[in-house]
Amino acid sequence: MNVDEIGTNAGLVWQALSTADAMGVKQIKKVAKLKDKEVFAALGWLAREGKITIDTDPEDAKELIISLVQA
Repeated sequence: MNVDEIGTNAGLVWQALSTADAMGVKQIKKVAKLKDKEVFAALGWLAREGKITIDTDPEDAKELIISLVQA
């Protein structure tokens, strides 16, 4: 996986997140059709750019809930 692929995957994740208020990682994987490592690299990219917020699910501390930052 190179930087170009990560950027492309970040775009796919952003598009998936734009369809809902928030999503879990499993949902993002399904909608964006990406593997675990691709999703997490893309989330890192988006987090570094300040485009997403990452919270833990109050019902399952192991599950992350991702949402787009509202401008």
